[in-house]
Formats: sequence, structure tokens, C-alpha cells
Amino acid sequence: MFLENTKRNGCVEVICGSMFSGKTEELIRRLKRAQFANQKIEIFKPAVDTRYSDMDVVSHDLHSIPCRPAKNAEDMLTAADDTQVIGIDEAQFFGENLVEVVQTLANKGKRVIIAGLDTDFKGKPFGPMPALMAIAEDVQKVHAICVRCGNLANHSHRLTKSDKLVVLGEKDVYEPLCRQCYNEVTAGEEF
Repeated sequence: MFLENTKRNGCVEVICGSMFSGKTEELIRRLKRAQFANQKIEIFKPAVDTRYSDMDVVSHDLHSIPCRPAKNAEDMLTAADDTQVIGIDEAQFFGENLVEVVQTLANKGKRVIIAGLDTDFKGKPFGPMPALMAIAEDVQKVHAICVRCGNLANHSHRLTKSDKLVVLGEKDVYEPLCRQCYNEVTAGEEF
């Protein structure tokens, strides 16, 4: 006799890497699989991220999925009680309190899938991402390809001279570089 498991175990999954590594593409893929399995999903992204769309999470390949823009992490706590899977894109733009919000959601039995940059343009850990990786049941690091040598890239090199931490942009502002090329390009730069 088969007994249906009615208790849902919450979990945290993190997808991280540099720009152009496919983080958002992987997030969308996982969320669409959950939809196909008739699970109720809800997706959030920072309200400041309006690069492609105000109301969709959009990958660089222009695949998209509808979302709710959030001004802060606490906005995610308004997810419907019957939501089973919660997606969060560009998690690095939320404050450190995102970790507590994610823990709360997972402790309520929700599967929380997070995508974000693990390091900033200086190569330093970015926002809440290190703590999210520490609490996650699953972490997947994805890589872009270095535009200079073809090796795996793990750095988001900023092409502009702004010292602001957050500068939204695409290939006109950032390029993916491997460790060696990043070190060569940034040698002598002051951050």
C-alpha cells in the first residue's frame, strides 16, 4: 500500500557564478520543470533590475518567466501559503536579511531556488550570496567562457570606470574573464 507523503520538506538551492554563465537560464529551467509538475510557483526579482523587463525574469538568451518585483527581501514573505516553489533572481542585490527570509520560507516547507552573482566586479563575495551558499542544501556554480582565452570564466570584469558597487549592464558594461585574464586586465587598477 502506497502512503502519500503530505509533509513537504523545505530546501534552499543556490545557482551562482559570473555574469553570462547561465544562472538565470538555469533558474528559469528549474521553475518551468516545477510548473510542469503542477507545483505552484512564485518568482521574485529586485525592483531595481529593469534591464529587459519590469515584470519578468529574463535571461541573456531572452528566455523569460513572469515575476513579482520586490523592493526588499521581506516582500517575499507575502508569497501565497499554497506556493510550493519560490524563485529569486539577482539575489546579490537584496540585503543580508535575505538569508533570514529564505530560511523562514524553507522552514515553512517551500523549495527556494536562488540565482545570483557570487562575486562583484572586484572579485569580492557579493552581498548575501556567501551566507546563502552556506545554508543551502544544494549549490551549483555555473561558468561563462572567458572572452579573451576561452577558459572557464569566474569573474565579471567591468569595462567602465565606475567604482559604484551596483552598475546594471550587459555586454557593453561587463565581460566574463578567467582568473588569469582578470588578473592581467586588472593589474594596477585600484578599487
